[in-house]
Amino acid sequence: MSEEAKKNQYSADSIQALEGMEHVRMRPSMYIGDVGVRGLHHLVYEVVDNSIDEAMGGYCDSIEVIINEDNSITTKDNGRGIPVGLHKKEGVSALEVVMTKIGAGGKFDKDSYKVSGGLHGVGVSVVNALSVHLKATVFREGKIWEQEYERGKTLYPVKSVGDSKENGTVVTFMPDETIFTQTIEYNYETLANRMRELSYLNKGITISLTDKRNKDEKGEFISDTFFSEEGLKEFIKFLDETREPLIQSVISMEGEKNGIPVEVAMIYNTGFSENLHSYVNNINTHEGGTHLSGFRRGLTSTLKKYADNSGLLDKLKFEISGDDFREGLTAIVSVKVAEPQFEGQTKTKLGNREVTSAVSQAVSEMLTNYLEEHPDDAKQIVEKVKLAAQARHAAAKAREMVQRKNPMSVGGLPGKLSDCSEQDPTKCEVFLVEGDSAGGTAKQGRDRNFQAILPLRGKILNVEKAMQHKVFENEEIKNIYTALGVTIGTEEDSKALNLEKLRYHKVVIMCDADVDGSHIETLILTFFFRYMRELIEGGHVYIATPPLYLVKKGSKRRYAWTDAERDEIVASMNGGAGIQRYKGLGEMNAEQLWDTTMNPEFRTLRQVAIDNGTESDRIFSMLMGDEVPPRREFIEKNAVYANIDV
Repeated sequence: MSEEAKKNQYSADSIQALEGMEHVRMRPSMYIGDVGVRGLHHLVYEVVDNSIDEAMGGYCDSIEVIINEDNSITTKDNGRGIPVGLHKKEGVSALEVVMTKIGAGGKFDKDSYKVSGGLHGVGVSVVNALSVHLKATVFREGKIWEQEYERGKTLYPVKSVGDSKENGTVVTFMPDETIFTQTIEYNYETLANRMRELSYLNKGITISLTDKRNKDEKGEFISDTFFSEEGLKEFIKFLDETREPLIQSVISMEGEKNGIPVEVAMIYNTGFSENLHSYVNNINTHEGGTHLSGFRRGLTSTLKKYADNSGLLDKLKFEISGDDFREGLTAIVSVKVAEPQFEGQTKTKLGNREVTSAVSQAVSEMLTNYLEEHPDDAKQIVEKVKLAAQARHAAAKAREMVQRKNPMSVGGLPGKLSDCSEQDPTKCEVFLVEGDSAGGTAKQGRDRNFQAILPLRGKILNVEKAMQHKVFENEEIKNIYTALGVTIGTEEDSKALNLEKLRYHKVVIMCDADVDGSHIETLILTFFFRYMRELIEGGHVYIATPPLYLVKKGSKRRYAWTDAERDEIVASMNGGAGIQRYKGLGEMNAEQLWDTTMNPEFRTLRQVAIDNGTESDRIFSMLMGDEVPPRREFIEKNAVYANIDV
């Protein structure tokens, strides 16, 4: 057998067991992030990552994911099949090693996989440990092999159960509800968004998702099939479909620089926000890292050189900054790194230094060629950069006003803020309340020790349609920045947020439970997503859930948050109950607001999290941007879920 053939052979000996998995069930959050909704969905991603690894190696082009009726998950691929031969070191089948030893897998053997997806290589064994039952079926070497497990323990040795000419692996698992106590119900949209993302990041692979719990109008199971021929180029078109393009085509490249596979796609639109998304081995690195630094460096130096040589910046009275080149830019950078080093709070910031120059070179070559071949587009981009520079100049002055203490307020805080007495930010919370009326009730109902109230007048600015300096000039937004005590701007990113002096670790949006309240909620969330994303990522943003109904009968008073809950309470009172529908927070007295919405013992707060950065970006752009047709289509599709008060 040749040396090359030996290297590409994927056998039992390719599997290396790194450490035991006894710890997983005791400390699941160390392995999958948390045991809530996000961790539950992460189980699926871990199994699919194995199939993606096969695809990245060129051995697989079809992956199926099925949500079964009982909320168990089945994944199937047409790869080589997990090896089933005897593992010399462990003395059992390699399949059993993969399924029961933490970190075991071919991805640790460089001869089997040059690059692999997944973050820490914890692999399918963690899924097995956190499942009440898992069954692995392998099609390999002309036979069908099988093994089952309960909570990570094998029920019987790997056995052959038939013959087959197919190759591939099928895994079916049921999450353990004693671990995932919050829910074991999978969200179809969450999984669909990730499968779509994976199809763009790995072009040429067909990924299908089927939900056997629900059927469409034709009586068929809900399903989607994702396939991308052009990869990131198509991904950019999908992300920017709700924005107006500034240039005619997507600028893209794919190749290898210094031994690192790099893929980049970008386009300019007429908007004002910068949307950069970066991936390492299919993982969304939302904290950025060296690949993003390389992209920014390549973009800035190449565009600046072109703009200077073109003479289009001659009359500009101040320096162009890196920020100016990224306004209205949507870009995706995807790199494949053999041994990624991750940093940052959530281990999603790439630290490999060699990646910076590889991406920078790739971007520089790609842009130089595009600008030379498309002079009209090049001129449009430079004109956009000039406008951005002028707006940034204005924004810098506006930002200084935000940071400066206001002489009209006490201690530099907004006059409308009713602060709390507690000095420890980790114990403090601030409620952003819609309107002075509800603000007054909230001030009376709160616990002054740790709860602050900031009333917001009317609807805050829609930042999706506003230039940066207009955002910083807006009175309500200035009040939010000042009340929170955060500072804005770094050398690399003028919108970056410094949370070191954050005055409240819980920021609670509290709006009326009606259409206007929902709109204000969305406006505030859009502002947080575009300008205070670090606040969301730090887990500081929450949404209050005031009740919809008060049900009364005699001296009995009970609150309901849904129509079903209301009906249940009415039935339990055996008729004759009076129902009050709360249209707004102002209709409650201070005691009712405290009891239902502000008292930590009884309230329900929904924490705002970003599960999928690219999808969140697309949704905010669609809901709050200029393009009407996509928004209308979204509303028509989802109107069936809306409660409308007439």
